[in-house]
Amino acid sequence: MTTPGPEELERAIAAVSAVPDPEIPFVSIADLGMVRGVRVAPDGVVEVDLSPTYSGCPATPVIAGEVARAVEAAGCGNPRVNLVLSPAWTTDWITPEGRRALACNGIAPPQPCRAREDAVVCPRCGSEATEVISVFGSTPCKSLWRCRSCREPFERFKCL
Repeated sequence: MTTPGPEELERAIAAVSAVPDPEIPFVSIADLGMVRGVRVAPDGVVEVDLSPTYSGCPATPVIAGEVARAVEAAGCGNPRVNLVLSPAWTTDWITPEGRRALACNGIAPPQPCRAREDAVVCPRCGSEATEVISVFGSTPCKSLWRCRSCREPFERFKCL
């Protein structure tokens, strides 16, 4: 096998960047900030560094498998997928496009973790008159909220 060149590396990066999150399929793992790096290792293998949204995320093996399949399908060989747990993933790594996709699909994106969060904005009507229903949502990364204005429930991505 020959060492992947710049063209193959660009294809690998594009392929990894297009992998959707299995629990939130309208957002890519790149837009969630999970892709920490894609490079050619000294041994000529494409290496992908991933940070799971939390260390016990049950979707992590599925994501790693999808990343490997995407790199292989791009013609870049069998990659090495590394899990990077330090520093821990943070919602601050979600891209602006990822935040827009969450909001457009009814999930309130988190504010930057360093900012004080006074209000959670309803992703449906834009009202700040919201309340938490449950700190537990459909995945460990989300909580369940309700808008007091439009009365619609919605999920909110937790600030981690």
